Order: sequence, then C-alpha cells, then structure tokens
Amino acid sequence: MDLLHAIHPLFVVSGFAVGFLVGMTGVGGGSLMTPLLILLFHVHPVTAVGTDLVYACITKTGGSLVHAYNSTIDWRIVRRLAMGSLPAAAATMTLLAYLRIDPDTYNLLVTRVLGVALLCTAAALLFRRRLLASYTRRVGVLTEGQTCYYTVATGAVLGTLVSISSVGAGALGVTALILLYPELPVVKIAGSDIAHAVPLTLVAGAGHLMGGGLDETVLISLLCGSLPGIVLASLFAPRMPDRALRLILSATLTVVAVRLLWPHA
Repeated sequence: MDLLHAIHPLFVVSGFAVGFLVGMTGVGGGSLMTPLLILLFHVHPVTAVGTDLVYACITKTGGSLVHAYNSTIDWRIVRRLAMGSLPAAAATMTLLAYLRIDPDTYNLLVTRVLGVALLCTAAALLFRRRLLASYTRRVGVLTEGQTCYYTVATGAVLGTLVSISSVGAGALGVTALILLYPELPVVKIAGSDIAHAVPLTLVAGAGHLMGGGLDETVLISLLCGSLPGIVLASLFAPRMPDRALRLILSATLTVVAVRLLWPHA
C-alpha cells in the first residue's frame, strides 16, 4: 500500500514519455529528465542528477535487452566507449568527493554544466547532417586504430559530463558515433549507445547514491512509466523515422538550457 501511495501519476507519464523517446532514438534521457525534475517538479539539482542516473541505468537495461534481441548492438563499440567512460566517471566522482564542494556552489556547477550540455546536445541534433558532411570532407575515412582511439576518448568525455550533469550519453554520444562509424545504420548506433549507458550510469549513479543524491519515491514513479516506454519503443525503433523528433527535441532542449543558464531572463 505504501508503494502504491508513493507512485505519482505525473512522474509515471514523464517516465513513459522520456523512456519511449530514448528507446526510439537513443536520445533524450538525461537531457530531458534531469531538467524536467529540476524545473517542473522542483527537485534539488544534485538529487535530480543522482535520481536520473539510477533511473537511466535501470531503464536502459530494459532497452538494451530488446536491442540485443533485435541484434542492434555493436558490442565492439560498447567496449571501446566503456574503456574511456568508466574510469573517467569514477575519477570525476572521486574528485568531487575529495574537493568537498560547498552545496550551493555544487548546485550552481551542476546547473551551469547541465545548461551548456543541453545547448551542445541541441546543436548536435539540429546540425547533425552538416557535421557529418563537414567531417567527411575534412577528415575522411579513419583507420581502425584511429577509430578505436577516438571512441575511447569520446567515452572519457561522456563519462566526465554524465557524472556531473547526467547529460551527454544520448545525443552527443550518438552524434560522435555516427561520425566515427558512418557505415553502421542509425538504429545500431542508438542500440550501442543505450547499452553503453548502462554501466556508465551505474558507476556515476553509485557515486551520487553514496552522497545521498537520490529520491526513491521519484525513482519508483519514473520507472513505472519508463520501463514500458523504452521496451515498447525499442521494439518499433528499426521501423520509425526520427527526423521530426530530433527537431522538436532540439528546440525543447534549447529552451530548457536558456531557462537553466538565465533563470531570471
């Protein structure tokens, strides 16, 4: 009975919507859920990041199982990303704990990093085709060794960014992987990115959990919506276009980023 009383319908609906979007495109987890918790539900910024990371770990585990069943995960990419992201996430959480940053300062840091990450995510979504064309024109085809190196480096950047703001593993990760692996279909890129996010959010989420950055009641409500959402979307992902969704998501993230960076504007 206590569990049923803890479930909030608005959190369930939010979890379903974000879970569905993540399962379909690999984008929108932290970039939507964390600012949603902060701006709409007024959850403490640090608690919002920690709750979202644990939420993302459990949700994307469900999505990964469906993508694995559909053979839309390239485990070579997952391993390379994890080689960079997991040490970076552990090092970032250790450094933050060692520095013992003042709570108000840490909240400001989380909000600012989150805002900048959202703007970068929106740009990556909006200008993906131009980025691909420019990259192909200037860089060309990478060797296998170069591809491996840049994938690990991408993982390290994502590990640091996700640990602080919970944002980056989706749109930024997918865009980087499209540049590095242009021969792979987008659905396989999205599946690999979702699978990589599971161990990354587990490590980063554990760090926030030890610091008390988790709201269990919010987490339960979000999962009640997100797990059905991501599983349902993952089943249909290979057959659904995402162009319109990317444009809408890009505009939404820009508005949210401006609201976070300039709250009194």
